[in-house]
Amino acid sequence: MARDDFVLTCPAPLGRSSTVQIAHGGGGRLMRGLIEQIFLPAFDGGALGSRHDSAVLELGGARLAFTTDGYVVDPLFFPGGDIGTLAVYGTVNDLAMAGARPAFLSVGFILEEGLPLDDLRRIVSSMRAAAADAGVELVTGDTKVVGRGKADRCFVSTSGVGLVPAGVEIAPACVRPGDAVLLSGDVGRHGIAVLSVREGLQFETEIESDCAPLAALVETLLREGVRVHCLRDLTRGGLASALNEIAADARLGIELEERAVPVTDAVLGACELLGLDPLYVANEGRFTAFVPEDDAERALAIMQSHAIARGAVRIGRVVDAHGVVVLRTRLGGRRQLDLLSGEQLPRIC
Repeated sequence: MARDDFVLTCPAPLGRSSTVQIAHGGGGRLMRGLIEQIFLPAFDGGALGSRHDSAVLELGGARLAFTTDGYVVDPLFFPGGDIGTLAVYGTVNDLAMAGARPAFLSVGFILEEGLPLDDLRRIVSSMRAAAADAGVELVTGDTKVVGRGKADRCFVSTSGVGLVPAGVEIAPACVRPGDAVLLSGDVGRHGIAVLSVREGLQFETEIESDCAPLAALVETLLREGVRVHCLRDLTRGGLASALNEIAADARLGIELEERAVPVTDAVLGACELLGLDPLYVANEGRFTAFVPEDDAERALAIMQSHAIARGAVRIGRVVDAHGVVVLRTRLGGRRQLDLLSGEQLPRIC
């Protein structure tokens, strides 16, 4: 099969039998291939080429960040959140990764016939609470209902707009050799929380998603004068996928210290039991920051002063090597971290 031939699939979650084979990659590799070979050639007019979580646009003298995302998480409700929480925080966080102050959201619902109204009320209530927490206003939306079997209960699509302060440039293209790589806290909790409910798994300690809005923390970093070169929230594909995307787009290398990456005992135990790598498990309230070396300690102190980033740590550095992420293991060895050819955990956000 030629490199630009794709077969799209919907991989089955653990414990389910239905599956379709992927002909060219999957997960991170497939999505990146689709973007590079189909979407960018068709739509790239400049802003799309930034390869960032939000597009930054000039409009009437203002700099606006604009983003859109879809949410198909299964199950709809999980420890620490639900699809409504995800839809708001995920969009707010994408705006924050461009240095924007989130302002307005839109929402689109695709509802399957038969969805209990109590479930819909619960989702909408979660969205209202999350929007209030994040300081944004939901101003417009749309709802469609499809027949039974034509969707999976409820899908949500959100778009968001925020204001980018003058002089703020945060993007993979701004990353430089020698930059410190910071992480805002432990990884893997969201993916394991969703999986535990989906598969009916019970652990000694309940694992809750890390769903949280990140804009206030990013605003503090910028207000305190930290020279932030790049930010990326660690959603689908986790820490390893995010670092690979930035390394590829910046055309630089990243050296990562495995010992420095925080993973709770509960998440580590669950990953070992299930054969998962926590570096690739999704998060919904974590981000990585690239800052100059002489700003690293100050940035860490600011992050650790916020409740959502008490466990912030330095995990690596940027090196002059083209698009490669290398992990220094606990035993002192080195291995290259690649984009996965398939998703570890589908339907996680």
